[in-house]
Amino acid sequence: MSLLRPLAQIRPDARTRGFWEACRRRELCFQRCADCGAFRHPPLGGCPHCASDAAEWVPVRGPARVFSYTVVHHAAVPQLAGDVPYNVVVVEFDDAPGARLISNLEGVGEIRIGMELELCWDEVDPEVVLPRFRPRG
Repeated sequence: MSLLRPLAQIRPDARTRGFWEACRRRELCFQRCADCGAFRHPPLGGCPHCASDAAEWVPVRGPARVFSYTVVHHAAVPQLAGDVPYNVVVVEFDDAPGARLISNLEGVGEIRIGMELELCWDEVDPEVVLPRFRPRG
């Protein structure tokens, strides 16, 4: 998928490094509090539920569903002008309650809230692999 290739300049920091390293392995992982078990994404320095600093990275297998979405018709930045219209989806996961990921759907015309999705990967370059989604089945 060409969408966002010019913008995919990922610079992991101490909080996000685990997420991006897992993506390079083509494994989707979310941060989970090691004390109360609450998932969170984007990664945070502490748990918003119990204030613990203890966290672990947990693989997510799905299923995934569209929580929300929009279709962009006016490019937010000049680099995306050739890609409009494009979709932006918020994806939720049954096995990671509370974690939601912003991404794009590939190969889809109509998008519906609750639509079941499967994960696919977009290798922007060997160091940047982005999680994308497509309709399940």
